[in-house]
Amino acid sequence: GNASGVGDGAAICVLTTRARAQRDGMSIVGKWVGSAIVGVEPRYMGISPIYAIPRVLSQLGLTKEEIDVFEINEAFASQFAYCVEELRIPIEKINPNGGSIAISHPVGMTGARQVATGLAELQRTGGSLLCTSMCVGSGMGAAAVFVNEARH
Repeated sequence: GNASGVGDGAAICVLTTRARAQRDGMSIVGKWVGSAIVGVEPRYMGISPIYAIPRVLSQLGLTKEEIDVFEINEAFASQFAYCVEELRIPIEKINPNGGSIAISHPVGMTGARQVATGLAELQRTGGSLLCTSMCVGSGMGAAAVFVNEARH
C-alpha cells in the first residue's frame, strides 16, 4: 500500500534518571539526549521531519552523518519519499526494519514504537545514535535523539 494502516498496539517507555534506574534495578537501554518541535503550514501536513530533524541535530551539535539509524514515521509513501529526498539521508539508514507502512501505525504510540524499534536496531548492529521523527496532524512535527546504552 501507499499509506500506513492503523493497527492496534500499546507501548510504554520509562524515562527516568540514571540514579533511579540503577537504584530500582532497571535495565538502561537508551538515553534521551534532546528533542525539537516544529510547525509547518497545516496544508503541508507530513513534511515537518524536513525541519525537525535538522533542528534537533543543530541543537545537539550533531550531523546527519553521525546518526546510525533514523526512524521517520511514514504516514503516506509520497510524504515519506519527499522527506527522504529533501533530507538527503541514505535510505539504508532509515527505518531499516520497516516503518509504519510495513508494520502498521497504532495511533498514539508512534514515538514509543520508534524508540523501541530504533534502540533494538542499534543494539543489534552495535550502533550508537538514533534519531526519531514524526509528522503530526495540523502541520506539527517532532524529532528526538537517543543514545544506545545497551551496547555489548
